[in-house]
Amino acid sequence: MYIEQLQLKNYRNYEQLELNFENKVNVILGENAQGKTNVMESIYVLAMAKSHRTSNDKDLIRWDQEYAKIEGRIQKSSGPLPMQLVISKKGKKAKCNHLEQQKLSQYVGNMNVVMFAPEDLHLVKGSPQVRRRFIDMEIGQVSPVYLHAVSQYQKVLQQRNHYLKLLQTRKQTDETMLDILTEQFISAAAKIIKKRYEFLHLLEKWAIPIHEGISRGLETLQIKYKPSADVSEDQDLSKMIEVYEEKFFQVKKREIDRGMTLFGPHRDDLLFYVNDRDVQTFGSQGQQRTTALSVKLAEIELIHAEIGEYPILLLDDVLSELDDYRQSHLLNTIQGKVQTFVTTTSVDGIDHQTLKEAAAFNVEAGTIKIIQ
Repeated sequence: MYIEQLQLKNYRNYEQLELNFENKVNVILGENAQGKTNVMESIYVLAMAKSHRTSNDKDLIRWDQEYAKIEGRIQKSSGPLPMQLVISKKGKKAKCNHLEQQKLSQYVGNMNVVMFAPEDLHLVKGSPQVRRRFIDMEIGQVSPVYLHAVSQYQKVLQQRNHYLKLLQTRKQTDETMLDILTEQFISAAAKIIKKRYEFLHLLEKWAIPIHEGISRGLETLQIKYKPSADVSEDQDLSKMIEVYEEKFFQVKKREIDRGMTLFGPHRDDLLFYVNDRDVQTFGSQGQQRTTALSVKLAEIELIHAEIGEYPILLLDDVLSELDDYRQSHLLNTIQGKVQTFVTTTSVDGIDHQTLKEAAAFNVEAGTIKIIQ
């Protein structure tokens, strides 16, 4: 799949913008703070209905405007697909093929993207929250059911935490409601964890040979899920539920004392091992970068295997962060098969056929021109 046309209205520093792209590498050049990343972000937001840079949708709306609109024409093997997302202070409205989508979980997944930005290099060494967000966003692209389950889980988690606070402060004394919320919470949590295990198993399958290739056969990568409760991959759904029930029964008093939910998918983590050593703790910066790059390239292959089409790849200011060898490996991998967007201040020093054949755009103060 590829994006053929992009239109922006009142998006960040763009009052109005219309761009046409080819199904190849598109390089967006310009100095910092001119709007390169805003174009890249808008493609990501069109696909995912949320930004990778901010959790506040109002940041996406141009100063003093009521709304922002992103429109795109996507070409898929099944034919063209028009998509539209309008972001206002009241919320978001999404259209797919001119039809308004009642839920964002029905909208996400129609266009698939893989984003690789400098902050993704923190996937390995960053906080568990970064890794949880990564896993939720990626599964959500290939499984709308999962996105719905996460949304339900977050609602129940919020209600449960609220009720635990009421019990903690003695504004409530009846624990029956807590038991009902715990039951709903466990049911949602078990489904999420089951899906996370399945996804990571597939991701690891694709990432191992990629990592071996980048490390010239010297390193073996492992990706492990680290749950906050004693559940494991080989347990079925009913066994996971049983483990959770026991755990929550044991910690009930502690949770009331603390006024918060102490276990669940919102407390879980991912671990990356290279040659049986935890990369976050013991890996060199080079190993951490190779791991992040392997995971991102594995995502591309995983999405292709799951939906039968390659996603669109967004490389936001990341080439300058990689050494020549990793740059070449990345560009060789995508050559000729993935529509790719690259933002950079300059392509000087990157000697690769893929970039020589790329379409190039220059960004200056919110205006974009094609470089002939």
